[in-house]
Amino acid sequence: MFQSEGLNLAYMDEGNGRPIVLVHGFASSMRVNWIDPGWVSTLTGAGFRILAFDHRGHGASDKPHDADLYAPQRMAADVMALLDHVGLPSATLFGYSMGARVSTYAVLGYPERVDRIIFGGLGIGLVEGVGDWDPIAAALLAPSLDDVTDPKGRMFRAFADRTRSDRVALAACIRTSRQEPTEAEVRSIRQPVLIGVGTRDDIAGSGAELAALLPHARYFPIEDRDHMLAVGDRSFKAEVLRFLAEDAAAA
Repeated sequence: MFQSEGLNLAYMDEGNGRPIVLVHGFASSMRVNWIDPGWVSTLTGAGFRILAFDHRGHGASDKPHDADLYAPQRMAADVMALLDHVGLPSATLFGYSMGARVSTYAVLGYPERVDRIIFGGLGIGLVEGVGDWDPIAAALLAPSLDDVTDPKGRMFRAFADRTRSDRVALAACIRTSRQEPTEAEVRSIRQPVLIGVGTRDDIAGSGAELAALLPHARYFPIEDRDHMLAVGDRSFKAEVLRFLAEDAAAA
């Protein structure tokens, strides 16, 4: 565990080499998002040091019910608190979905501490928003899945039930963490960026449009994958390794 704003947050630290912080998505955890889909083994096997943590409100970390505690700037500060805890001045950030938004606020708030960025599961929705999330909050607070009719609400409620999450904490999180950065803020990001979005993802928005805003970004379409399945895709893993190797060669 490490502490950030008085909250106890669970984390892992494995492997050796250049550090990468894995920042998971909404209603997920470091196990569901990164360990089980094989990211930790893939990246440590390629010679990287992998840090991952459970966001506040998720996994084995503390789960406050105060929505104000889930502002993306505060969640981004958790990433920096983890770097401080392990004594690292900077790292690559790899965020999926909500984790990509948190990673964006991390690089905006602490640019000198972010070497490069990988976004998964989030395209132009980072700036334009990804639709109405109120039905998802309502679905999380509903008595049971049978009471939920909204399709996205049902998807996230079923996911939260499967991961045995604190649904009140998640509802608080979704109400506050969805804040979007401005287009000008995104254009100011100077680090190399890789964006991977599933071609069947109806949540993320266009990865190509987001890449066009960033001065040093490229987009990788994850073929025939939706928002939930893209994260573990083998072609995405291979592209991430290529991106990291190219960046190392250019350094």
